[in-house]
Amino acid sequence: MDCSFFNTLGVYLAGSIVSLAAGLTFGVLAAYGALRVSNNPRDIKISLIAAGTLSVIMGLRYNRSRKVMPAGLLALIRISSGIKNFSF
Repeated sequence: MDCSFFNTLGVYLAGSIVSLAAGLTFGVLAAYGALRVSNNPRDIKISLIAAGTLSVIMGLRYNRSRKVMPAGLLALIRISSGIKNFSF
């Protein structure tokens, strides 16, 4: 739930309710995906959907702004998470 902490901090600093909702949604999806994978290592659909969606969104934000922080870094982390989950 580190994502939720940093998301809340970002919302506090920027004042964006949309960012809070998106961050909590992806945090819950990531936690649920981790729970499903811990019960069945082959059940990676939720984790891949969350990682893929977030990597596309952050990749588009990076492409638009050309700022590595936070969009480029988060896109890279999510892509590597999806690769890690897919190659078991």
